[in-house]
Amino acid sequence: MPFVPPVRLAYLVSHPIQYQAPLLRRISAEPDIELTAFFCSDISVKPFQNPGFGQVIAWDVPLLEGYRHQFLPAWGQRDRLSFSRPFSYGLTRRLREGGFDTLWVHSYARLANLLAITTARRLKLPVLLREEATAFSLPRGPARRFVKRAFMKGLDRLVSAYLAIGSANSDYYRAHGIGPERIFPMPYAVDNDRFREAAEKARPESGKLRRALGIPEYAKVALTAARLIPEKGIGDLIEAWAETRKTMAPEKQCRLIIVGDGPLRTELEARAAVIGGVHFAGFRNQTELPAFYALADLFVLPSRREPWGLVVNEAMNAGCAILASDHVGAARDLVRPGVNGEVFPAGQTARLAQSLMHLLVDDARLAAMGRASRDIIAGWSFEEDVVGLRRALASVLGR
Repeated sequence: MPFVPPVRLAYLVSHPIQYQAPLLRRISAEPDIELTAFFCSDISVKPFQNPGFGQVIAWDVPLLEGYRHQFLPAWGQRDRLSFSRPFSYGLTRRLREGGFDTLWVHSYARLANLLAITTARRLKLPVLLREEATAFSLPRGPARRFVKRAFMKGLDRLVSAYLAIGSANSDYYRAHGIGPERIFPMPYAVDNDRFREAAEKARPESGKLRRALGIPEYAKVALTAARLIPEKGIGDLIEAWAETRKTMAPEKQCRLIIVGDGPLRTELEARAAVIGGVHFAGFRNQTELPAFYALADLFVLPSRREPWGLVVNEAMNAGCAILASDHVGAARDLVRPGVNGEVFPAGQTARLAQSLMHLLVDDARLAAMGRASRDIIAGWSFEEDVVGLRRALASVLGR
């Protein structure tokens, strides 16, 4: 049912995010939802230093087109993101003068966001919270778990509804005493149409990319795309790859492509050079990634800590089978073992090597899993996001 009158929805997030921009455009297309995004920083709309990639990044997709947005003023510099920076102000006046009905906040892990949640409740505005947290997103000892439970109990008094990005995130909320009636699925999704169409367009040119990387025509390709930092588990993947290379028949020798950059690159390249069959492609921007997905048969995400992993969504749109650790949030919802891939215990390189071998030696099974990935991801899209958001809004506004 349409909202009458239209819902005026304020959205607070740290900065324009490449994955979120198309979602905000999609929500803004709803005739009865008037969305305005408020950003604390403009760091991502210009070239910026990304510590995870170890280089200056300039996104090559539009971040601000197709939806209303404002950048909040801040004290001090706005080119650094942390718990307390930038320290934004002015949201209270904008919420009051804009006649907003609801505030949607992305993440509670920033001081400005916590203050905004408190402000919204003081203004009697319902608060929707979308957060990535899972049971495995950050290891905690008994003392930290006690503090987190106390924090969540206090936060829950201020939040009206929770927008769950997936099953692991939903389970996290329930584990902290939040009733299922207040949790609404709003899955982490990508622009499926864009990635699917871009991969199909790139597929006829895959031979050129193979030759540029020095990959034989016959070789099956495993691909990973990640920042080269410890928690992404790329070291585990290289160790498992070494075992796979030892046991795989010569005519079945495959290749591994590592897309990404970061502080561990030099170390990882040195380890991979001893093994062989590993190609480092460096950082690739959003419009470049589909060509790599189109080339790959299997996408691997071996992270030891990954609240979601949107690269899994992207690879599935290109028809890749998926191999992911059980500490990848996306694995719980998008990887169906034996159907479109496999899941292995995070950090267990022997199990990872077994799964690599099992998947890469059977061409027919690998192709069937790739087709299944495309079918599964078709039902995990921005359309489901809009449905979940509308249900949450109807619940908190009583419409």
